[in-house]
Amino acid sequence: MILYGHALSSASYRVRIALALKGLQVSSVLLNLRAGEQRLEEFLQINSQGFVPALATDDGVVLTQSVAIIEYLDEIHPEPPLLPKAPVARARVRALAQAIACDVHPLNNLRVLQYLENELQHDKATRETWYRHWVRLGFDALERRLVRDGETGRFCHADAPTMADVCLVPQVFNARRFALDLSPYPRIVGIDAACRDLPAFQGAAPERQV
Repeated sequence: MILYGHALSSASYRVRIALALKGLQVSSVLLNLRAGEQRLEEFLQINSQGFVPALATDDGVVLTQSVAIIEYLDEIHPEPPLLPKAPVARARVRALAQAIACDVHPLNNLRVLQYLENELQHDKATRETWYRHWVRLGFDALERRLVRDGETGRFCHADAPTMADVCLVPQVFNARRFALDLSPYPRIVGIDAACRDLPAFQGAAPERQV
């Protein structure tokens, strides 16, 4: 398998974690997103959206969209599971993951920040205010749910990492990059710390990519 991604891309980071948790080996192709390599025709032939990650499987199929890739990996390599077996628990984990992947991340990814800078002429301080606003709203709701729900354990769901944790850790990493005050979110911070104690999360971290 070949994973096309970027070290600091949250979506790529999610897939790296999932692959590591599954113990799967891939070749890594890192694109320079700031230089626009994802928009070159060579890569558009791989993913017409021009997004990372893209995962080329051993049989030549190219998978896109990080959550779809993670669910594929969980179906093809079911151990250890990233989604619980019980339908209600599966729905809860999917909801937590999508609260990040669908509601928070799209508002603060690179192309949005570049649009604010290049097209709308907003300065760095304004862009970072935008970033922190949307992450804060998302984390406020996520923290409340993690504290409220009895299903929360050492990780987002019980005591083993799931797809929810795979999505959470990259968003916390980026929140720290943008100097978001995480003190209002002790449960999120605790879960992030529990995840980062695991070798799979450590090996997938941006600073470990070359």
